[in-house]
Amino acid sequence: MAKKRRRRPPRKRVGSVSYYEYHSAWWIYYRDGNKQVRRRVADNEETAAQVAAQVNGQLAIGAPTPFSFTAVTIAELRGRFLDYHEHVVRSSLATVQRYSSATRHLEDWAKTRSSRVKAHEVDADDFVRYLRKRRVACNGHPNASKRPLRDKGIRFVIDTCRSLYNFAAKKRYLPPYYENPFSGLGGRRCRIEDAKPIYVFDSDAELAFLKAADDWNFGIHFTLAKTGLRPGELVHLLIEDLDLDDGWLYVRNKPDLGWRIKTGRERLVPLVDELAGVLRRVVAGRTAGPVFLRQKFSARDNGVYGTNRKHLSGIFARRLNEAEKESGQALSRQEHARVARALWADAGAVIPDRMRNGFIRIAKSCGLQDATCPKSWRHTFATLLQDANVDPLVRQLTLGHSPTSGTGAGLGMTAIYTHTRSETLKREIERAVRLWPASLAFAQRWSAANEGGQKKHNPGSEQTGGTEGDKSHG
Repeated sequence: MAKKRRRRPPRKRVGSVSYYEYHSAWWIYYRDGNKQVRRRVADNEETAAQVAAQVNGQLAIGAPTPFSFTAVTIAELRGRFLDYHEHVVRSSLATVQRYSSATRHLEDWAKTRSSRVKAHEVDADDFVRYLRKRRVACNGHPNASKRPLRDKGIRFVIDTCRSLYNFAAKKRYLPPYYENPFSGLGGRRCRIEDAKPIYVFDSDAELAFLKAADDWNFGIHFTLAKTGLRPGELVHLLIEDLDLDDGWLYVRNKPDLGWRIKTGRERLVPLVDELAGVLRRVVAGRTAGPVFLRQKFSARDNGVYGTNRKHLSGIFARRLNEAEKESGQALSRQEHARVARALWADAGAVIPDRMRNGFIRIAKSCGLQDATCPKSWRHTFATLLQDANVDPLVRQLTLGHSPTSGTGAGLGMTAIYTHTRSETLKREIERAVRLWPASLAFAQRWSAANEGGQKKHNPGSEQTGGTEGDKSHG
C-alpha cells in the first residue's frame, strides 16, 4: 500500500503576502511587479506574520520592500560612493582623493574578472590576494618605479571598501541580509609588518639638524619643532596670526582664502621667547602676507604680495568670479582649490614639496637617514609633551586633534566641563619645550646674530632674485 504524502500546512496570508512554514523555518512569498520573491524571515510564526504585514504595507504604497534591491556594478557603486562624499557630506578634497585611490583597486580587480561584475558578487578574499600581488608607484606617477603595496596601504584599502559596502547596504544596492564581505578583514586583523618607522628626534639629533640648516630652512623647521604645527598649517600662516609680544600663534581656518585646518579645529599655540625672536627675524618688518615666503620668491607687482587677509579675500573672490565667467558654469571644488593655490603662490607662500625636499637634504647631511618627512617634528613635539607629563587635554588642544567622540574621547564629560586657561596652556607647553635647552640657546644666538634683519632671511623683501620657476604657481 502506497504511503500517504504528508500534506503541507496551509499558507497564511496578509494582503498580497503569504507566509508559511518550511523545514522548521518560516518563509514569505509575494510578487514585486513581475518578480517572484521568496525569503526566509523567521523561526516562528509570530515574527513571520509581522514581516508579512510590513511587506504588504510597503507594497500597498509602492515603497521598496526590505527584500528589494537595485543591483549595480562595482564601477557604478564606486562612482555613487565618491559622489556622495563629494556633494552630500562634503568630505575634504584630500579625503575624497584617498577614497578614490583606494576604491580604484577594487574596480581594477573587477575588470580582471568581468567589467560587469555586480557589487554583491565580489569575492573579498580573492580581492585581497590581488592586492598582495599588485605593484604600484609610490607617488602615483606612471613612470615612477613600482613596488608592492605596504601592509598599511592594504589595510586602508580594505577599510575603505568596508565603508563602501556599508554605503551600498544603506542605499539598497545589496540583497537583503547580505553580510558586508569586508567585515572580517582589515582593521587589527591586518597585521602591519613592513611599515616605515616613524622618526622621532632626540635632543642631540634636533640640535645637529638645526645647526646644519641654512637660514631659510632654520626658521621653518625650528617653528615646526617647537609648535607641533602641521606642515600645511605653517604654509598658510599669515603674519596677522602672530602675537609675538604676548607669545601666541593662532591657527585659524581661512575659508575666504580657500583653506581650512585638517580637522577644522582652530586653536591657540604658545610661543617660547626664543621662537618669538626667530619669527621676528623671519618676518623682518613685514606687516602682512604669509609668515614664511618661498626661498627665491620675487615680489611681483600683482597686487597680492604684502596685502592683509581682508585684501587677499577680496582678490580671491574676484578671481573666482572671473574663473566662473570664463568657464560659463559654477566651479567645482577642485577648480576652487586650484584658484586658491594660485593666490597663495602669488602671495609668496612656501611650497610644501620644497619644504620636504629641504628637510630630507638637511637630514641626510646630518646622517639622519630615517628622517624623511617634516611631520617628524609633530611626532617629536607630541612625544616631548608626554615626556614632560603635560595634561592630555592640553596636548589635545595644542596639537589640534579632534576627539574620537563628541564627549571628549577618553576624557569623557570631563573634557566638556574643563576650560583650559591660556596661562595654564602656556605654562605647560613652555615647561615641556625647555626640556631641550640646547636648541633654544642655539636659536637665541641665531636671532642675535641676525638682529639687523639681513636680506637672506627675508627673500620677499629683496623683490629680486626670483627665477622663472619660482614665479610659477607651483
